[in-house]
Amino acid sequence: MIKEFDYKELEEATQGFSPTHLIGKGSHGLVYKGALQDGKLVAIKKPSPGLQILRDNTKIDNEISMLSSLPENPNIISLLGTSHDSAMNKVLVMELMPNGSLHDLLHVSTTPPTWPQRLGMAMQIARAVQFLHEEKPLVVHRDIKSANILFDSEWNAKLADFGLAVRKNENIDHSRVDSLSQPAGTIGYLDPCYTTPSKLSTKNDVFSFGVVLLEVISTSKVIDLSRTRTHIVEWAIPLIKKDRIKEVCDSRTELPMCMEGTIRHILRVAARCVSSREDLRPSMQQIIIDIDKHRSIDRVRVPIWSSLLESVVLIRRGRRSASRFRGANSVKCATHKGEVGGEFARGKVLLRDVLAEIC
Repeated sequence: MIKEFDYKELEEATQGFSPTHLIGKGSHGLVYKGALQDGKLVAIKKPSPGLQILRDNTKIDNEISMLSSLPENPNIISLLGTSHDSAMNKVLVMELMPNGSLHDLLHVSTTPPTWPQRLGMAMQIARAVQFLHEEKPLVVHRDIKSANILFDSEWNAKLADFGLAVRKNENIDHSRVDSLSQPAGTIGYLDPCYTTPSKLSTKNDVFSFGVVLLEVISTSKVIDLSRTRTHIVEWAIPLIKKDRIKEVCDSRTELPMCMEGTIRHILRVAARCVSSREDLRPSMQQIIIDIDKHRSIDRVRVPIWSSLLESVVLIRRGRRSASRFRGANSVKCATHKGEVGGEFARGKVLLRDVLAEIC
């Protein structure tokens, strides 16, 4: 049963929905930060002014219906309850995501995420979409984009904004003309193949996810009028096909050698997601298995090199230096928490030196 909040409590929590409490807005709603009477901080979502005038609760009602019907999931935002004002405009009370959106992290923050953080985000987003696609009947989100991916206090990524989400039933009526039956989404992320209601499928979300992957790796805008090829897909895919990976990657953060293979593979997965042929796009389950497999390969590769290099250091510097090398390398590279440590990272241990010491 969904909790019904007293609207007056929500007004007090946001100081009358003061602009100073506004933390997000979109075409469908405004989101405010509020403190309930028990001290709990929440996000409170109201319809946009235009929808309030029209008394159009379609998308808010749809979001309530979707979120209340889904089992709890760590990568999906939680609905805490609802309310309504005197004009019967619906209001949502949701968990607060204090670290903002992926969009702001990529395009507004002056501190870019590390490569391991980007990889973690990609996996969490993928699991959120997979969860929706494995529901019965399955759910197509239809508006997967960086602005709808939010971070909690521990920087866990969660998928939000279910105003356009639909459950895909085999008996769906494609002749309906209401807003939820027609193709919808955000320009730049919207699947170009999704042109009629009958084209609704999980592959629409896969395309949008592929765009987000390209955005996460490059921190490039999805639509950038300063580029000759304005759309991120048109710009990135030719570079990926030519294996010019570093030209796609965010140049503000150096890519550690121990992660090059994983990032290259993620970009190739993204290229498959945004394929113009829907049948070539992988399922979300395939995407997760594929990325996880290559993450595991890199985890295996690094310790092998570490052991080899450690043997050299043992010979050259003695066991005390080797111990320091082991600590630096296992933390910085094997766990993907930074760049490769030690002499190897600085190019001071060459392949000929390794072979000379061993032979």
